[in-house]
Amino acid sequence: MVRVVIDTNVLLVANGSHQDVSDACKAMCIERLLNQKKRGITVIDDCFHIILEYQKKTRPNQPKGIGDVFLKWLLQNQRNPAHVEQVTITEIEENRYSEFPSEELEAHFDPPDRKFAAVSNAHPQKPPILQAADCKWLDWWEKLAEHGIAVDFLCPSEARQFYAKKFPNNSQPSLPK
Repeated sequence: MVRVVIDTNVLLVANGSHQDVSDACKAMCIERLLNQKKRGITVIDDCFHIILEYQKKTRPNQPKGIGDVFLKWLLQNQRNPAHVEQVTITEIEENRYSEFPSEELEAHFDPPDRKFAAVSNAHPQKPPILQAADCKWLDWWEKLAEHGIAVDFLCPSEARQFYAKKFPNNSQPSLPK
């Protein structure tokens, strides 16, 4: 069974909520969510920081996208260890967790994204974080890798494209192998 932590943007891209990604990116996110339901274990926190973010950013009362369906499935299976594992993370203050892997990196990390790294780090197997097209992770993945946490970029070309737009004066970061 493949264990992963899933960044919210994977659900959003699968829902079609990110207009600037390719059809291939959306298809990849859909495929990974569907495969995760069939053959994976999704790792979340036991205080529901991740689920609450999913609920805030998805469209529960709109026509259902694949990300919305995945959230419903996750809620139904949150106590089923065959599909979901929960770890404890300790929130020191809003968006700061004692399980975050690096104080140095934390200062540069987008606060709402810290929970994903904290959840991965708190799990004994340090499952990879699935990432769709959030370009900021390109600046973080190498430091996370130093702490045993992998980032799996599902849409690497989009992440790089958005990075170039958002940070035009920065050189293009590398991608994990």
